[in-house]
Amino acid sequence: MIDAPVLVLNQGYEPLNLCRVRRAVVLVFGGKAQVLENSRGEVHSITYVFPIPSVIRLVYMVKRPHHQRKLTKLEVFNRDRYTCQYCGRQTKELTLDHVIPRGRGGEHAWDNVVSACKVCNSRKGGRTPVEAGMKLIHQPRPPRNDGFYIPYHHLNTYTEWGKYLPG
Repeated sequence: MIDAPVLVLNQGYEPLNLCRVRRAVVLVFGGKAQVLENSRGEVHSITYVFPIPSVIRLVYMVKRPHHQRKLTKLEVFNRDRYTCQYCGRQTKELTLDHVIPRGRGGEHAWDNVVSACKVCNSRKGGRTPVEAGMKLIHQPRPPRNDGFYIPYHHLNTYTEWGKYLPG
């Protein structure tokens, strides 16, 4: 339980990052953060009882520059929520598919790359979705750049984080 993720919010309640329970307890004990959600119980030391936080808020403001997200497999899978964009099946065994194949002038860019299961990617081959008779569930687009994202598998596990996350 000490290695479970904790959502860290800035002073203005915007998501900042994730840390482990151990780090969160140290921040709270040091007066640098306060516990907003405690849905995991308590951890005991010899003289103290600490709540195991799920969400903490820093008592000071941290300024972070917003950087453009890099186009990687993990980022595309997170954007598409580990769902094949052709058949809608959720799986961890995904591949990247270029909507307009690179051999036909398609770019390796956010608006041309989607997640596809191996079966759909093989079926589509080097054709466009129209030529293959396949339809995209969602048109590819660059992800929101709010400076921070939560990996998709954490969103399903830690539902109490939902009220602190944008959109």
